[in-house]
Amino acid sequence: METRRMTGAEALLNTFLDEGTDTIFGYPGGAIMPVYDKLYDYTDRLNHILVRHEQGAVHAAEGYARTTGKVGVCLATAGPGATNFVTGIADAMMDSTPLVCVTAQVNADKLGTNFFQEADMIGITIPITKWSYQIASADEIPSVMAQAFHIAKSGRPGPVLVSITRTAQVQEMDYCYNREEAVASLDFCSFSKPEGYDAKVDEIAQLLNNAKHPLIIAGHGVILSGGCKELKECADKGNIPVAATLLGLGAIDQSDSNYVGMVGMHGNVAPNVMTQNADVLLAVGMRFSDRVTGEVRGYAPKAKIVHVDIDLAEFDKNIKADIAFQSDARMFLETLCDKLEYRERESWFALHKQKSSFEFENVMKPQLESSSLTMAQVVDAVNRNGNRRKILVTDVGQNQMFAARYAKLEGNMGWATSGGLGTMGYGLPAAIGAKAGNPDCDVVLFSGDGGFQMNIQEFGTILQSGLQVKMVLMNNSYLGMVRQWQELFYDRRYSFTHLANPDFQMLAAAYGIKSVKVTTPGELDAAVKQMMEHDGPFLLEAAMIEQENVFPMIPAGKTLNDIIFD
Repeated sequence: METRRMTGAEALLNTFLDEGTDTIFGYPGGAIMPVYDKLYDYTDRLNHILVRHEQGAVHAAEGYARTTGKVGVCLATAGPGATNFVTGIADAMMDSTPLVCVTAQVNADKLGTNFFQEADMIGITIPITKWSYQIASADEIPSVMAQAFHIAKSGRPGPVLVSITRTAQVQEMDYCYNREEAVASLDFCSFSKPEGYDAKVDEIAQLLNNAKHPLIIAGHGVILSGGCKELKECADKGNIPVAATLLGLGAIDQSDSNYVGMVGMHGNVAPNVMTQNADVLLAVGMRFSDRVTGEVRGYAPKAKIVHVDIDLAEFDKNIKADIAFQSDARMFLETLCDKLEYRERESWFALHKQKSSFEFENVMKPQLESSSLTMAQVVDAVNRNGNRRKILVTDVGQNQMFAARYAKLEGNMGWATSGGLGTMGYGLPAAIGAKAGNPDCDVVLFSGDGGFQMNIQEFGTILQSGLQVKMVLMNNSYLGMVRQWQELFYDRRYSFTHLANPDFQMLAAAYGIKSVKVTTPGELDAAVKQMMEHDGPFLLEAAMIEQENVFPMIPAGKTLNDIIFD
């Protein structure tokens, strides 16, 4: 293969190009300066988006990865620049998001001396990455970076951290990128069918075919594997209802007749009730999070549980499965579909219709008739306006749960939110990353006023990049979810959850972002339409009811039978 003489810094940039990377999110500094110096000559081939905080770079790379299916790439300097990556890396690990995070390190001969801006990023990130590696010599760069990209996207995806010393950046080396050779010895490889695979799928199919009350719960793994089409085919072939986890939303079109809603703490009533009454529960590409199961001793008491996941570590960790089956989700669903038989389950689906009607009448109707503005109304207005090719991004808290419950993910719509770590401040930079990766889609962010301010400095990224992110700020002047728990479980002792907020309209104007503020339901549709039609970034601030709560809800430590409605 052809070799070229270059510095390690230039070699790093070439590995990005050889891996098909088109966008990098980053922030320069002293120890990474050799890379940024070479990047000056690569701007025609690599789109670098300058964030305003390194945490924003990782979340932007997450948003990019979650909505494109590609590996997200982010770049930071040593020391505090690198440690600012930690929250985003942990978030990506929890949510199986493929990232290659590159941080600089001091000169190789200064390692371990507490040199200026030295931080042991390998030691810090081992528990929150699939793989961490420190490059001390330029010759290592091609093979290590090939391995980094392969590990990030293979099997169960996740983040990889590469720490590159300044020594390696400035050394010269002969560059040759041989991906196949570099990854040949790795254990991180794509899943292939083992012996006995089809026989085990036969057993699972028979369980479903003989079941009166089967339920499929689709997790993020279905989306990551590209198995959404196969999931629908299974549901149709067997006439089986499908529910989704928070990260599994969008795995099946929410207008599909087999879709019954989101499971879990703030999930829809029907799928939670159906979980408790199912005789066979097929969980695909999900990890039985506590936010899904509630108190595990009362979870799915009537069901034979079949757990399908690519990660062996997830089996029997939270819920004991009757059948634990390691597989790529798409491969499993494709194999399963051929073996399923149609069964009439009218009475089983009737439970969904009954509970969905009950939920609307007891939860949505009072909100829709209210003279004050509610989060459910805001989400519904976004549903009804703008391009169907939307990507919805949320922050964390009440805004997230209202978006998850009432957004209608149909057709080509995408979804990105922070699930496992529940990271406030995720939303704004993730929306920036989603828009960078999907310039032809409308990207709409739902955020609360608390999470919005945690990374509000990324307004500067929007100003400089010109990315047309549509931001819906649901402002109730509270840390809404914490306030809800204080109301319900802490005798209304609202300890430090009220927020004295700035004038968000003035802030938006300072960054050249068009904005509008609404306070009543009657203003909402026109404002959303204005936002979606505006040629540029836009902030829609909705002044919300301070006391609004997200119901139904499963209290912490309770089972799915213990639903509360107010």
